[in-house]
Amino acid sequence: MASVQWPCIILALLSGLVVPGFPRSPSRLLEKRSLPEGADGIEIHSTKISCKVTSRFAHNVVTTKAINRANTAKEVSFDVELPKTAFITNFTLTIDGVTYPGNVKEKEVAKKQYEKAVSQGKTAGLVKASGRKLEKFTVSVNVAAGSRVTFELTYEELLKRHKGMYEMYLKVQPKQLVEHFEIEADIFEPQGISTLDAKASFITNDVLGSALTKSFSGKKGHVSFKPSLDQQRSCPTCPDSLINGEFIITYDVNRESPANVQVVNGYFVHFFAPQGLPVVPKNIVFVIDVSGSMQGRKMEQTKDALLKILDDVKEDDFLNFILFSGDVTTWKENLVQATPENIQEARVFVRNIQDQGMTNINDGLLRGISMLNKAREEHRVSERSTSIVIMLTDGDANVGESRPPQIQENVRNAIGGKFPLYNLGFGNNLNYNFLESMALENHGFARRIYEDSDANLQLQGFYEEVANPLLTGVEVEYPENAILDLTQNTYKHFYDGSEIVVAGRLVDEDMNNFKADVKGHGAVNDLTFTEEVDMKEMEKALKEQDYIFGNYIERLWAYLTIEQLLEKRKNAQGDEKENLTAQALDLSLKYHFVTPLTSMVVTKPEDNKNEMAIADKPGEGGHREPLEQREVLGASPFSDVPSVDGDPHFIIQVAEKDDAICFNIDEEPGTVLRLIQDPVTGFTVNGQIIGDKIGSPNSETRKTYFGKLGIANTQMDFRIEVTPEKITLWNGAAKSTFSWLDTVKVTQDGLSVMINRRKNMVVTFGDGVTFVVVLHQVWKKHPVHQDFLGFYVLDSHRMSAQTHGLLGQFFHPFDFQVSDIHPGSDPTKPQATMVVKNHQLTVTRGSQKDYRKDVSIGTKVACWFVHNNGQGLIDGVHSDYIVPDLF
Repeated sequence: MASVQWPCIILALLSGLVVPGFPRSPSRLLEKRSLPEGADGIEIHSTKISCKVTSRFAHNVVTTKAINRANTAKEVSFDVELPKTAFITNFTLTIDGVTYPGNVKEKEVAKKQYEKAVSQGKTAGLVKASGRKLEKFTVSVNVAAGSRVTFELTYEELLKRHKGMYEMYLKVQPKQLVEHFEIEADIFEPQGISTLDAKASFITNDVLGSALTKSFSGKKGHVSFKPSLDQQRSCPTCPDSLINGEFIITYDVNRESPANVQVVNGYFVHFFAPQGLPVVPKNIVFVIDVSGSMQGRKMEQTKDALLKILDDVKEDDFLNFILFSGDVTTWKENLVQATPENIQEARVFVRNIQDQGMTNINDGLLRGISMLNKAREEHRVSERSTSIVIMLTDGDANVGESRPPQIQENVRNAIGGKFPLYNLGFGNNLNYNFLESMALENHGFARRIYEDSDANLQLQGFYEEVANPLLTGVEVEYPENAILDLTQNTYKHFYDGSEIVVAGRLVDEDMNNFKADVKGHGAVNDLTFTEEVDMKEMEKALKEQDYIFGNYIERLWAYLTIEQLLEKRKNAQGDEKENLTAQALDLSLKYHFVTPLTSMVVTKPEDNKNEMAIADKPGEGGHREPLEQREVLGASPFSDVPSVDGDPHFIIQVAEKDDAICFNIDEEPGTVLRLIQDPVTGFTVNGQIIGDKIGSPNSETRKTYFGKLGIANTQMDFRIEVTPEKITLWNGAAKSTFSWLDTVKVTQDGLSVMINRRKNMVVTFGDGVTFVVVLHQVWKKHPVHQDFLGFYVLDSHRMSAQTHGLLGQFFHPFDFQVSDIHPGSDPTKPQATMVVKNHQLTVTRGSQKDYRKDVSIGTKVACWFVHNNGQGLIDGVHSDYIVPDLF
């Protein structure tokens, strides 16, 4: 089963200026505050994280109370990070006794109802993805002098067992001393709690011990962390807090019986996790992407993880390695047993893996699936063994069969429902939805492997989850005609350390007995586990459950049903998809869950009126719709579109920051600059500078632009030269020339060039590289100015980690921090200090134009301007990017 940690919470109560971007209103520059450390009159009275868990279903409430003791109004922000797998159920904002609630509505209804707020940017991001497992909820409000404010966020989630434990992972970061700071967890498990522990990464065990209480007895467990002000201090006389890190609670339940069934108010939940069974032998094929984009650290981490996995493979297992790039290669022609001799030979093979070429996902997967099918048909493996395919890739298919729907169909037909497929997506430059959809319809799941120093440990951790299957072909059965609305009750595998959870509704709430059978194939025989529930005994047990919150099993059933309906919806079409959507939406609205189909509308007071904001459920990401399905030329703010236009103004939009950085390059006309270079995929883009008709001898007042662009791919032997007069294409020696008066689309060998008459040209290489060239035309008889070009990168996810150039270096994630915002020499352009790439720079607030949507007017993009030809922001100095010619 998938690994899920709960409840992942980051409570950030930040002080001082909030500077991820520029304040919305300059007049409020010195008033924008996160919940601070008593500075400027904002006093945090208390912060409490309350977690109540009943039978794995968690109900969590985060509450913060503050007082504005200043003489003026202050804007206060409330930030909470919660697990991606959780559903927000409520949010309230209370100011001086007046409560402003949140209401869950259908997403489309909410967006239409508050279209004006959306257009003003007031709904863009109450909830955003944050890191590997978290989503960030943020709301801010103006608090009048002397007023009190209380923020309260509620969310719920079903805890899923992972490696034998339920884990509550809380990351706390108040950034201040809080008079009443408390984390409290109450756990009730009818099976009885077998172990309970708590630890913190930010505090020594002796200090932790004095602030922490933990206990469990029978069915109840309790954890409380209440550090005093002195215990929160980073040193005895320090005003700042040491609470900054992880607070982790782990527990498990007694398993005297492999199963446990609970019934409350006509709804039941059935937990199943047998122990002590022999491990079923595995036939496992590793299908590994070794294309050029895996070069460097990703490949080394993959090899390191595979070597560690080989240490854990059991001698009864069979295995093989399939490597795919442009072609497909295998370690062995057939599956081989994991004998010590074969394992040693496999280690040598893994160490010698080299990256090369393109990405042929289709043929790699089909070769691995065929190998497993053949081994079974030829009786090379045990009849009671189980087969598994694990595929790792860092990109999208770009050679052979590269259409995701066709790859899915090919894989689905080849597997035929016989064994699961697990897809691991390495990094963010891939279509994660495609990987997830393909895995789900083949009884597996997808997992993103984050590009970080622990990527090898992430890979090993995934393998540990599926390394020990105890049962295959698991079916959970109930009396015929006795159950309604059953959640998933068949599973390809049960893995050691996980848990199967099934929920449903009883037809007859007054039945005296309830029986459930779990059938599965073990390593040596077939097994049936039977659980009988006496309803009268169940009623007696319910009276003991002091920690029950409402109809918890009904809410657990609703949560699990919605989760599974949304998964099925990913692969459904037509009427089936509409039906699944309708069911999931109805349940989301009924039980007040913020899911991908609903939004929470938050009402808050703002400038003597009520302002509406919308909290949505972010997706995992990684899905890019085809070019024709999105508004390619729409200039949406902060969309990660590196571009260069105008004089020449380089604009680097950073979506994670809701902000942008700009810089200019001042060079002589005729100079050619390297904009993009990728040695792995073969892409280069260079631009030649032109000047005004009447040049100025002063470099500070001289206007220069890009008058010629060269786009090339050496692997495809393809070149495009673009000027304000014409577009010239070379395919090898074959040459084609087009005018800007044409409207034409050229397609060949994975390349698409779309010329839109006197507007722009869209260049697309396969699924993953898209450039837009914008034509700027001036009056032909203008005494000074002349026509020029703008260049925008809409999609670069297929380009490798080695991509560089004045624009290409910003295809990779980077971070920057802005602080010390203060008035500059020009009162309309404040200055600030920026820390980026280990450099501290003085930057100026300004704006540039994005001309993708409207070439005559453009869309203003606010940005921080880096002076001196981008020095400190770009790698090296700008002259490093000067090249001799266009190609």
